Amino acid sequence: MPARPGQAGAAHGRASRTPRTPRMVRALRRAARGLVVAAVAACLVAVLPAAAFAHVKVTADTAVQGGYAALTFRVPNERDDASTTKIEVQLPVDFPLASVSVKPHPGWSYAIEKTTLATPIESHGAKIGEVASKITWTASGEDSGIKPGEYDEFSVSAGPLPETDRLTFKTLQHYSDGEVVRWIQEQSDGDGEQSGGDGEQSDGDGEQSGGDEEPERPAPVLGLTAKGAAVPGPAPAAGSAAGSAAVVSESGTDTGVAWAIGLSAASLVICLGCAAALALRWRRTG
Repeated sequence: MPARPGQAGAAHGRASRTPRTPRMVRALRRAARGLVVAAVAACLVAVLPAAAFAHVKVTADTAVQGGYAALTFRVPNERDDASTTKIEVQLPVDFPLASVSVKPHPGWSYAIEKTTLATPIESHGAKIGEVASKITWTASGEDSGIKPGEYDEFSVSAGPLPETDRLTFKTLQHYSDGEVVRWIQEQSDGDGEQSGGDGEQSDGDGEQSGGDEEPERPAPVLGLTAKGAAVPGPAPAAGSAAGSAAVVSESGTDTGVAWAIGLSAASLVICLGCAAALALRWRRTG
């Protein structure tokens, strides 16, 4: 019986298709896996730097040696299932601050611990033998804590600021589930030596960051401007491992993170689209 025209056309179409060889299948599968891996890597490249910015930071309106400054401690919550309920900030006793005043924070109480100096310091013509060494903020209730996805800021007025390039404020962050995150690791300065500290608090393994390596849990650091130097504006936390007081605006940092995440998301969409196109082509040639 002669074949119908439609059947003949279908048979001709099947015969004209390119046969799917095992080598072609393996190549398409490798290409699809490669695109997916590239997309995931692009997301990690953007997300990891963003997570690195989620540290406890200290900033100031102005921070000039010999002057007074309003210090702000920014505390983000990095947990998904617990709230931050207590913050302990250790003040630098090696560079003591003669005057420390705490701004009341709604929903939180505070306590100031003091220490006696081996050598009194002079401030405004008076000898100061006892200075504040630690400030502890405690949430008054569960609802007052810093919840997941939130951050809070705690303010202190302090001075006169000592004649040093930077001040380190080791900080302990307490969570409602009992976890304590110790922001106490000090970066090395330019010559590889560790910056000074009183040693009252140290991390669990006692390790310090070396060279230009960014510590996992860096202590908040405030860069100070020398007397008579031009004050560019609000003084942020000291940035590089060399301890420079370079000014980097918070808005600029946030914008950079947003761009990185946006670019990684676009890369993910493009790579997944290419993988889908390869999968469709594989099916058509099958």
